[in-house]
Formats: sequence, C-alpha cells, structure tokens
Amino acid sequence: MAGGAVLTANPLKLDLRSHRKCFFICSVITIASFQYGLDYALVGGFMAMPGFLRVFGYFNTATNKWSIDPTVQQLISSLMTIGTFVGSLLVGPFSARFGRRHGLWAASLLNFVATAIMIGTTNLGALYFSRLLLGVSVGWFLTFAQVYVNEAAPAHLRGVMFAVYQCQLSIGSIVGAAVDNGTHLLDGPEAYRIPLAVFFVAPAVQSFAIFFFPESPRWLVTQGKEDAAKSALRRLRNARISETELEAEFNEIAVSTREQMEQRDGKHLWIDMWRGRDRRRTLLSIAIICFHCANGSSWVNIYTTYFLAAAGVTEAFSYSVMVTCMGLIGAIASSFIVRRFDRRVIVLVGVGACGLCQLAFAVAWTVAPGSVAAAKSIVAFISLFTFFYVAYAPYAWLMGGEYPNNHLRAHTFGLATALNFLGNWLGVFTAPYFINPASLGWNAKYGYIWAGSNAILFVFTWFCIPETRDRTLEEIHEMFEANVPARKFKGYVCAGTRAMADAVILRDKEAAHAAHVEEPAAAAAASATGRDLSGSHMEKA
Repeated sequence: MAGGAVLTANPLKLDLRSHRKCFFICSVITIASFQYGLDYALVGGFMAMPGFLRVFGYFNTATNKWSIDPTVQQLISSLMTIGTFVGSLLVGPFSARFGRRHGLWAASLLNFVATAIMIGTTNLGALYFSRLLLGVSVGWFLTFAQVYVNEAAPAHLRGVMFAVYQCQLSIGSIVGAAVDNGTHLLDGPEAYRIPLAVFFVAPAVQSFAIFFFPESPRWLVTQGKEDAAKSALRRLRNARISETELEAEFNEIAVSTREQMEQRDGKHLWIDMWRGRDRRRTLLSIAIICFHCANGSSWVNIYTTYFLAAAGVTEAFSYSVMVTCMGLIGAIASSFIVRRFDRRVIVLVGVGACGLCQLAFAVAWTVAPGSVAAAKSIVAFISLFTFFYVAYAPYAWLMGGEYPNNHLRAHTFGLATALNFLGNWLGVFTAPYFINPASLGWNAKYGYIWAGSNAILFVFTWFCIPETRDRTLEEIHEMFEANVPARKFKGYVCAGTRAMADAVILRDKEAAHAAHVEEPAAAAAASATGRDLSGSHMEKA
C-alpha cells in the first residue's frame, strides 16, 4: 500500500497520566496473572515441604526423609498445565458468545471451587481433579486478561500494560515463595493449607472490581454493538481527550473491524484463522507465545526449590525467594525500556541471555558435579535466567495477541496459549526423569537441551518476528493484509488506517468551518431583517 502523511503525535495522548483510568483498569485486570505466579511458586515449594509429603508422599527409609513418588510429582504439576491447555482452547468459543469480562468471572468461580477442594482433601484423586480444574481457571485468567488488555489499551501503552502484567505475575511468585518459606517447617497439613488459602484473595478482588469496568470495545464492535463500543471506549479514555480524538480512534476500530469481518463469514472461526493472510498471523502468534515453553522456563519455575535442594544448595527455600525477586526486578526493568527499545530487540536479548544462562550452569555441573562451586553457579545463573526471562516474557505474550485480527483474536490467542501450555506440560512432565536422582540424575546438565532450544528461538526472531511497537491493532492488520515482510514492519507507513482517523478529523474541521461561515451570514441576515422591519414601521408612521 502506498505511503501517506504522518500525523503529528499529540503530547497529551503520549502522556501516561492522560490514560491513568485505562492504566488502572488494565492493572486490575492483570491481577489474573498473580494467580499464575502464585501457583507456580506455591506448588513447586510443596514438593520439598514435609507437611505436604506426610499427606501425599511416603517415608524413604534409605534417606530417612519424607519423599514423593515421581509419578505423583509429575501429575500434581502437569495436571494443572493440562487444565490450562483445555481452558485456553475454550476461550475462543466462550468469548465469542459472552465476552471478556464474563470469562474472568467464570475463571474466579472455578478457582474458588478448585481451591476449596485442595484445602479440604487428603485424597490423591480429589487433589488431581482440583489441579485440573484450577488449570482451566488459570488458563482463563491468563488468556481473557491478556486479550482484554490488548484490546483496551492505547497502542503506545500496550507494552507498559504488559510490563505491569508481568510484575503482577512476579509478585504472585514472590508471595507464594515467601508464604511457603514461612510455613514449610510446620509438620501438619496446615503447612500447605495456609498457602493455598491465598488463592482466594486475588480473584475475589478482581471479580468485584470488574462490575465497574467496561467490556472490550473491539469485542463489542464484532458483536455489532457500536454504540456500546463507543461508550466503552469513552470510559477507558481520560476525560481530557477531545471528542474528535475519541471519534477518530473509534472510527479506526469500527471501520477496520467491519472490513475484517466482511472478509470471512464468521461462522467457522477455527477454519478462518488458517485462510489467506490470517494463516501467517496465526502461525506467528503461536510461535511467539510458545517461546515461553521453548526456552525452558517451565521446568525452572516449577522445580526451582526442588532443583536447588537436589543440587545440594542449603536453604533452598530462601534462595527460591531470591530467585523470584530477580524476576520482579526484571519485570520492573522491562517497564522502563519497553518505550525506548523495539520489541524484537528485547526478545532477541532475552532468549540469547536465557540460552547462555542454561548453558552456563550445565557446564558448571559437568565440570564439578555436586560441588559447592557448582551449587553457587546454579543459584547465580538461575537468578540471571529468571531476570532475563521475565524481562522479555510479557512482550512475547503481547505480540502474540497483536498479530491476529479483531474477530479472530480470542480463538487464535486461545489456541496459541493452549499449545504453549501443552509444551509446558511436556517440559514439566519430563523434567523429573532428567533431574531426579532416582531416574537419569542429570541435574543441572539438563540445561544443555534448553540452551540449544534458545539458540533456535534467537534465529527465528531475527528472521521472522515483525516489529509492532506503537502500532494500533488496525495498523498491524493493514500491514499483514499488505503482506509486508517481517523486517519492513518498523518503517511501513499505514496510509489506509490513518485515513480512517483523518476522515473524522477532516469532518469535524469542515463542520467547524461551516459553522464559522454560517454565523456571520446569520447575523447579517438578522441585521437586514431588523432594518427592513424598522423601515416598514417608519413608513407606516
């Protein structure tokens, strides 16, 4: 498509404070990620908690310690991941009918039921079922929250909003690790029941707050509810933004979404995502989101405490809290750089650093297995891995939600998230075979596999991932429709999308000009009428 004139950015529009209302709403919506981080930290700690092992494990006479069967360990960790897989696949059909807010309410309800079962049961079967149910809940929390933020946030602030999303996830992990650290020495079931009770807090807060938040404007447009969509957009934007700016943004959303929907019949969305230009968008969305499972984060996150203990690290619980804090530092750091650096650059640095960290602690364990020096190296490089992973992870989620078009976003993003969790499940399920001394006993040498995987991600990002920083979702749609190569996204001028916004601005200018011209004419006419009446009265006199 031909280039067009570049509109001058409004400083007010680029000011975070001018969108503080939307920022607050998206921050509350991303509380959903707190649950995900909480589960990863809490359940990983349970595997090394005597109070939990007394109920669901066995006493190992050889080591004179409480242990857990590798199969039980795998199922407890992986069934939640299977649940997220199923839940993510259901996001598209559910969202198409009920919207994003109702999806988050449903996630909260499932969370309450699953948590109550986990706290109350001592039966492995019930525990497995509750983990599966909790997985569906977490899948819905993550996916609906991210789709909502992608569709509600203005283009230049989406990166910042996703940095907040990652901060919430890291805070959840810190809270989980800290609570585990505070209760892990208790001998009774309260050692794990107290941490599980924390699962009730975030969903309760979010469920109440959502009553006061608008639905996604883009979803409302796909439902043909344009008046409601405009009202929702107005509620998401600050009152200081002019009506012309609001109309321009809404016109861009409405016109582009109508065009996207007219290209497909809307009845076979699972098939539509693989047709025409949408095929490339679907594959890219799946690929970038699956970076999370392909870089080895799943096994590191779930088994940090267990892994450190197996590697001979003393005070493994305390070190796991430190590792989690490194993730929060990474999330905070990324929030400062996302407005200054392209997303491709952040992802390239992230996957490159993650690969080197995995390689480093694998080499350390190969050279000096079981030594104090190797244990220190593992702590250091897992901390660095967590920092770099958390720093780039939100932008992989972000780009995965930006690539699909508006009416296919929930289906595409849900499928991509499901496949990512399937990859996570494979990583979590197979990790004990590699790191558990009762199996292969590789321990830190497991990092060799993931170092190679990160090298592949680096090359794929360099050649295939398009840059989307500061682009509206409608501009991204235009570039995909124009079949713009990945390396040329950054400099491409979206004349068509900007014309939609310009049309509103031009219309308002013409209306203002017409009103300005009509005022003197009306005044002159009124004056002439007054003179005529005055002359008539004089003649009568």
